[in-house]
Amino acid sequence: MNIEESSNKNPLILRVIGLGKKYFVKNPWWLKKIYPQRTWNISTREKHLYLSFDDGPHPVMTPFVLDELKKYNARASFFCIGENVELYPSIYKRILDEGHSTGNHTFHHLNGWQTPNDTYLSGIAEAGKFIHSRLFRPPYGKIRSAQARKIPMAMGSKTAKIIMWDVLSGDFDPDISAEQCLKNVTRHAGPGSIVVFHDSEKTAAKLRVVLPEVLKFFAEKGYFFRSLENFKNP
Repeated sequence: MNIEESSNKNPLILRVIGLGKKYFVKNPWWLKKIYPQRTWNISTREKHLYLSFDDGPHPVMTPFVLDELKKYNARASFFCIGENVELYPSIYKRILDEGHSTGNHTFHHLNGWQTPNDTYLSGIAEAGKFIHSRLFRPPYGKIRSAQARKIPMAMGSKTAKIIMWDVLSGDFDPDISAEQCLKNVTRHAGPGSIVVFHDSEKTAAKLRVVLPEVLKFFAEKGYFFRSLENFKNP
């Protein structure tokens, strides 16, 4: 039984290793060592930050995010749900037109730990009809090793990459404030960090407060905001 399977069977494990929560704000080094084939951050000493947004496109929040990014000439990565791309193709097109990268986030936002392998992989392939990308992020970060091995096949790309993250903002967490969400990012992100936000309805209140402040904070420190389109990690 690997850590994914044991954690799925016993949520207490995640609460203990996550210091009381079911997620890490800053992913620990040992987790990255367990799954080295997955991309957790970009190896660089330059002040490059990789902001990413999951679960869109959303008719209100995605345009908000794009407008804020434009103020800083920032590029980001959007891991989109296939059914949302099908619903809002013009917003998806705007993401691409403005120079951002996109990634596959399954068609129905499936949890890999709770989904049969064939169903999970077919959902990725279905999303791939709308999202042409070699980048994949598993919803909730939950994917079985057997599923992970077949991601290139499901995406039709030998160079497909599973993109995880270095810092989780916690914007989805109803138990933390916008101020704490901001601190999660400003205290833990650094050169090469991949940071996760969500352009969705449930994160709207926090994201409207936090994203402008994150962009301002790191821009004032001399950071550039990059997309994951052509990252160089092996």
